[in-house]
Parts: sequence; structure tokens; C-alpha cells
Amino acid sequence: QFELVESGGGSVHPGGSLRLSCTNARLVLYDYNIGWFRQAPGREREGVGCISDRDRSSFIIDSVKGRFTISRDDAKNTIYLQMSSLEPEDTAVYYCAAGVPRRLCSLVEGTYGYWGQGTQATVSS
Repeated sequence: QFELVESGGGSVHPGGSLRLSCTNARLVLYDYNIGWFRQAPGREREGVGCISDRDRSSFIIDSVKGRFTISRDDAKNTIYLQMSSLEPEDTAVYYCAAGVPRRLCSLVEGTYGYWGQGTQATVSS
């Protein structure tokens, strides 16, 4: 299957951390642009950050800059979204997506053809 698989979600207190993982058994994720998106209750899905194929570029939105980091483990064919200093506003279902390789990654959903089912991250006291 070409559906991506996210894991690592859970419930934490404000200020806590989670590391989300994204992998696939057939796609070599190093060859794709990877995006992380999230959808909070009652809100539109938004892009959080992305990394291009072969690590040529990366981007993270301002609201999570300094708190969230995207990284790869190519040996495990896995992309990570490390989330620290979590706030209640970060509560959402988080999705990863794989798209056509381009030098500059994008948070435009239409550029991604493969998606996961999402993993829930809940931040509350």
C-alpha cells in the first residue's frame, strides 16, 4: 500500500513533548517531499511544515517555529515531527503526506499525493 502511517500521538500536559513518526513500507521517503499537516476541531486543515527530497529545503510555520522540528531517519525510512513546549492550541489530528520531489517543499495540499490516516495529539491540563 502507498498510504503513509503516522504514529506517536497521545495526550500530554502543556509544556510537554511528543514525537510523531511517518513511514511507509513501499515508498522510499527520501525521494519525496514530505509535509506535516494538522486539523484542529472545528477548523480547516493547515500545513505545519515540510522537508524536500534529499533534504534540499525545509520549512516550518511561524506559530510552531522554535518548538517543532522535522527530521529524517533514512535507515528507518521514517520522517519525524518533534513537538516540544506544546500548547493547548496544538491539539489536533496530525497528518503526514508525500509528494512529488521539488527543490522547495510546499504546504499546498494539492502537491501531495499520498496521505496517512492521522494521529491525534491532545494537549490539556
